[in-house]
Amino acid sequence: MAPYLGDAEAMYRAVAGFLGDFEEPPPVKEPPEAGAVQTILFSDVEGSTSLTDRLGDAKAREVLRTYERAVRDALRVHGGSEVKATGDGFMASFSSATQALECAIDIQRAFAAQNESAEEPMRVRIGLNAGEPIAEQEDLFGTAVNMAARIAAQAEGGEILVANVVRELTAGKGFLFADRGEVVIRGFEDPVRLYEVRWRA
Repeated sequence: MAPYLGDAEAMYRAVAGFLGDFEEPPPVKEPPEAGAVQTILFSDVEGSTSLTDRLGDAKAREVLRTYERAVRDALRVHGGSEVKATGDGFMASFSSATQALECAIDIQRAFAAQNESAEEPMRVRIGLNAGEPIAEQEDLFGTAVNMAARIAAQAEGGEILVANVVRELTAGKGFLFADRGEVVIRGFEDPVRLYEVRWRA
């Protein structure tokens, strides 16, 4: 029997440790679940294009790897499934809206702490929505996903914006929300009411 069969992460650690070049592997993707309410999280680094232009490709990738590690650590802690990564952004899904918000807050707090001493501070934008996405080939599609992406695009660096459905799903869980009013979002006929999550202590 192969010594690491069924435990790819253990094998990765052993080989990388032997070679002296260990870096935390990306989490194993869980197949997206269809037909159930999920909370979709989108995040991206504000100004990543100018960051690359200013630092060059190699240095910018080094900086962005810090972002990737922080997001993946938060996903592991809060039970999120990474759907895809785009270099400066992530899409993830959660079976719990509460866990999704806790994850978003942890990401923002991690970067706020890091930015106090970082040579290249990073500001992250996060948007969340909930619904029943369509699962296909390890990806998620549909209105719930499109809305989450558009909400993230409305956020400024350091902000977490959520649709009203996320606020309602997390009612009574101790989160603080500020009403941002109705916003016209590209691709959607009706205005959408957005809320900012107050994550700073």
